[in-house]
Amino acid sequence: MALHFKFAAIAATAALMGTSALAQGFPDRQITMIVPFAAGGPTDTVGRLIAEKMSADLGQQIIVENVGGAGGTLGAGQVAEAEADGYTILLHHIGMATSATLYRNLAYKPLDAFEYVGLVTEVPMTLVARQDFEPTDMAGLLTYLKDNAETTTMANAGIGSASHLCGMLFMQAVEAPIVTVPYKGTGPAMTELLGGQIDLMCDQTTNTAEQIKGGTIKAYATTAPARLDIFPDLQTVAEAGLPTMEVGIWHGLYAPKGTPAEATDRLSASLQKALADPDIAAKFGELGTQPVAADQGTPAALKAKLEGEITRWQPIIETAGVYAD
Repeated sequence: MALHFKFAAIAATAALMGTSALAQGFPDRQITMIVPFAAGGPTDTVGRLIAEKMSADLGQQIIVENVGGAGGTLGAGQVAEAEADGYTILLHHIGMATSATLYRNLAYKPLDAFEYVGLVTEVPMTLVARQDFEPTDMAGLLTYLKDNAETTTMANAGIGSASHLCGMLFMQAVEAPIVTVPYKGTGPAMTELLGGQIDLMCDQTTNTAEQIKGGTIKAYATTAPARLDIFPDLQTVAEAGLPTMEVGIWHGLYAPKGTPAEATDRLSASLQKALADPDIAAKFGELGTQPVAADQGTPAALKAKLEGEITRWQPIIETAGVYAD
């Protein structure tokens, strides 16, 4: 019996020493940030900006790895199953919340499979059209859809994508059966819009701002609660009479469940430092968004956001009856 207690004491001491070493030495090697969407897309853009600043602060490089597919659930699932040591993290958007309902046979539970690092940003959406689409403004678009909804096409980047969610809200708001056309990513969807093969799309400003500024697509409204600084003449959906369309595509940083607090605390502190960097604010501003406030870049804020968004989106998705499996 004494020998048993001796070995137990040794094991406990070793565990404490391991925890202490982690606290003092994390990170001591490269970190992989999984972005569960294609390279060059809006979430990828946000992830790479944050990874660059956090790398400088942590003293170790954060490598962004794109694991796209299944509305972000493939990449998220990979992180859920990764070793819980802080060296694999996940940058995901609102799809973390909607996947809980969209995917009825999801291999992981979004609320239970991860540790929370913090919120990053909430990106507004823009309702846009091909440059030569007939309606010239939002009022004209709503009138046009009354008679032409069934022949109007609307692109999205696949079920569960930000553009799919925004499009779903738009169709519910205008009560019009627009023809939806899913693509394998934001890039291909935008290419088709630019080429005139698709009429409409609703996507994040991180993907549409450059095209709007260049005049290669037409913008009707933003889903933000207030007009955007970079597009002061672009009305909000509330101003257009569609307040239920207000939505922002928020992004959060996660680690696998069981990741030691020493690692998640260090990652969270680094994230908050990055979000406070004026350079990040400037670069986010060019994309029509901004870093979250200091009190939102925390694990608790991200957990509360995810819980609230799952509750918000569940009835919307169930009413639409559109599932990914």
